Amino acid sequence: MVKKQARKQAKRAAGGTPATVALTTAKAGFTLHAYEHDPAAPSYGEEAAEALGVSADRVFKTLVADVDGELTVAVVPVSGSLDLKALAAAVGGKRATMADPAAAERTTGYVRGGISPLGQRKRLRTVVDSSAESHATVCVSAGRRGLEVELSPSDLTSLTSATLAPIARP
Repeated sequence: MVKKQARKQAKRAAGGTPATVALTTAKAGFTLHAYEHDPAAPSYGEEAAEALGVSADRVFKTLVADVDGELTVAVVPVSGSLDLKALAAAVGGKRATMADPAAAERTTGYVRGGISPLGQRKRLRTVVDSSAESHATVCVSAGRRGLEVELSPSDLTSLTSATLAPIARP
């Protein structure tokens, strides 16, 4: 147990994030993509897609919603938006609203614009938009602005224990 904690600390000290540590620990295949983040960018996800030269359909944003009083993670393409009713239905809830940004940051351990579905401080119920399955790989935040991780949709859903459901609107 002590050795495992020491390895995690060493990986973080070497520049990793909790998301990349989780991927490395799980021995998942992934590619890390760094780019220069512009604080004035109106959309973190669209900025990432453009900087990486990747279709906005393959770059997914991580949003935190409140479904009937429980924080829930929604992972949707940056080319679309989250359908809150569909998210609530996907988890058997009645009503969903966007979570308070401070609560999302505190619970996940990440800052807004850098929230990753992977390696969160508190593991939250997660739903990935079913469109992810149509791609060989997708990109999600690696845990900070200007850093994306590319991985297979199956690894993303497996590592986050996510449900796949149509929760995005074009």
